[in-house]
Amino acid sequence: MSVLLSQSFRWFARPLRLAVTALLTVVVATAILGLRYGQERQAANLAQERNRQVLETLERLRAVIADVEAQRRGYLLTLDPQYLKAYGVADEAVRRDAQALQALVAGDPLQSHRAGHLALIVAAKLREVDEIVKTARTYSGPAAMAMIRSLDEIRSQLDQMVDHERFLHVDQEKRSEQLEHRKAWLIATAILIVAVLAGVALALARLEAIRRRKAIAENIALHGDLLARDKKIRYLVDANIVGIIIWEVEGRILEANDEFLRIVGYDREDLTSGRLHRTTLTPPEWRERDARTVAELKRIGTAQPFEKEYLRKDGSRVPVLIGGAMFGEGTSQGVGFVLDLTDRKRAVEALRQSEERFRTLVQFSFDVYWETDTQHRFIHQEFAEDLADAPTPGSEIGKTRWEVPYLEPDEEAWRKHREILDAHLPFRDFELARLGPDGSKRYVSVSGLPVFDEKGGFIGYRGVGRHITERRRAEEALRAMQAELAHANRVTTMGQLSASIAHEVNQPIAATVTNAQAALRWLRARPPNLDEVRYSLDRIVDDGKRAGNVIGGIRALIHKVPPRKDWFGLNEAILEMVALTRSEMFKHGISLQTELATGLPMVEGDRTQLQQVILNLIVNAIEAMDGSDEGARELRINTETEAAGVLVTISDSGPGLDPEDAERVFQAFYTTKAKGMGMGLAICKSMVEAHGGRMWVSANEPRGAVFQFSLPLAREESVPARQVRSNPAA
Repeated sequence: MSVLLSQSFRWFARPLRLAVTALLTVVVATAILGLRYGQERQAANLAQERNRQVLETLERLRAVIADVEAQRRGYLLTLDPQYLKAYGVADEAVRRDAQALQALVAGDPLQSHRAGHLALIVAAKLREVDEIVKTARTYSGPAAMAMIRSLDEIRSQLDQMVDHERFLHVDQEKRSEQLEHRKAWLIATAILIVAVLAGVALALARLEAIRRRKAIAENIALHGDLLARDKKIRYLVDANIVGIIIWEVEGRILEANDEFLRIVGYDREDLTSGRLHRTTLTPPEWRERDARTVAELKRIGTAQPFEKEYLRKDGSRVPVLIGGAMFGEGTSQGVGFVLDLTDRKRAVEALRQSEERFRTLVQFSFDVYWETDTQHRFIHQEFAEDLADAPTPGSEIGKTRWEVPYLEPDEEAWRKHREILDAHLPFRDFELARLGPDGSKRYVSVSGLPVFDEKGGFIGYRGVGRHITERRRAEEALRAMQAELAHANRVTTMGQLSASIAHEVNQPIAATVTNAQAALRWLRARPPNLDEVRYSLDRIVDDGKRAGNVIGGIRALIHKVPPRKDWFGLNEAILEMVALTRSEMFKHGISLQTELATGLPMVEGDRTQLQQVILNLIVNAIEAMDGSDEGARELRINTETEAAGVLVTISDSGPGLDPEDAERVFQAFYTTKAKGMGMGLAICKSMVEAHGGRMWVSANEPRGAVFQFSLPLAREESVPARQVRSNPAA
């Protein structure tokens, strides 16, 4: 009988050993999973730190490049050595940051390639800028400044790398959120398994205790094992990793660890006095769910983890994840775990708010957010809620952008755009036009960035679109308004020059009358001198053409002729305006000197508009010198060829401009004249810029002002063969 009891006790000890083994297996598995989570967490932190360092390095590079450009720009504009106090220091900072950037992005193939390319560009551009600075006195100011603008390529490369790193930052944040979710469920799963095993172990321990009372002598050793196992379980409970409770199925809580008491805000005195009960801890709306859990416990002995809320002692609520198991059949007690979800709920809420902020940003900053696959087909689109004429949701999914009907751009522009997409390059402000419901055009500006996976493989594009129809219409209205103002300015200028115009027209008319009278006298001679008659008639024809040219030029300047693009000689256009204003200059005692370059290339543009610019500058110079009594009144008009275009200079010996006026003289409605409208120079500058040129003003020495404007050179292959000739020089 003793042998049978001993064998029976050993049989019951095996499940305990299996439970301990399973518990150790779970601990080892949990440790492995935790180690893996730690490695992934560390990798994510390193990636975020690298991302932060890359963005900081890029910002430093951007700041240093701006300082370098500002130093060189200041030096080139003034040739003042004080702008080069930090010369060489900024260059070394740029090179050092470029090297640091290459080290940081070494693990990213695309960014590493960009960083290498950026380092080469930086080195080349710094050498180029240094050479420009060294030889600045041999260059013209505009030419040197134009070469300095090449630093824009560096800023463009920096912008691309910053955009890429920001997309990586978003992906890293999503990865971190996934790791936090995995951590929470890993802990919950481990706790559930531990709780189930603890419940089973306690049930077996109780069974073993009953059997030991029947055979005390045979169960002494087994009793020691049970005490050891109970100590381990107690150690797990007292560790306070999660809340552990022992309860009766009807709701009374018999035992709880400190973590559970902290979660619900009660103390151990409340526990021993029996005031802790499931019904007092559960809000009314959760009691139906608790009833289903009790039924599940009675039916299968366990309750799967689920989320609910507890009422704390102070009346506040705490979100929890709970689960449990009965100790065994025939008993009304069980063990459960309680996990505080406050931090997780806060993280989820923070994530939700972050998504809401991102969605709000998209809604208010852009009209559409889109994603495409490797074949450039739309896989996702989100439109702003207030966007009018938005496509039907899903109607463009699966199609490429060029498969959707558009009015613009043309086939050549689409071809170039597809080359950019196939090369997996970022693009910005690609403008499209589509037909609106009312038949008008709707303009859209699209920008996008390529997306790559962790191995550097291309997976598609992400980007945004913005409707720019109103902006395009505003630009067209602005151009129309500028044309109206230009016409008003021309009429006003013609009114001011009415005396000169009358003089210029009267000259060829008077010459015509004189030559006609001479021809009559030669005809009355006996015999008539036909050679002199013929000569006089030729002069009459020339004078008539000259008068017609003067009147035609005045008509073109006054009438609202539409802008036109044509090739013409700039010297000839200047000489026509000089002839128109010669009498006005003579009346005011102004000496005119012209130095028009021989062989000046043809320019492309609206002859009437550019003549208006020249006429305005001449009239302004005459008015400025008319109010000055100091020294001789001299007006100089020069033309010359530059590397990038044609330069026109009109200088006077008037009182000049204050430095503050020179900064604002091209602003609309700003004038230094008592009766001026403040629109002449603003219109002149807009006309020159519309022709691809620029206009500026500087001081003349020893007095006066110098107005200059440049126009781009004509491409030789674009100039008609009959127009490829030199302009006359004065």
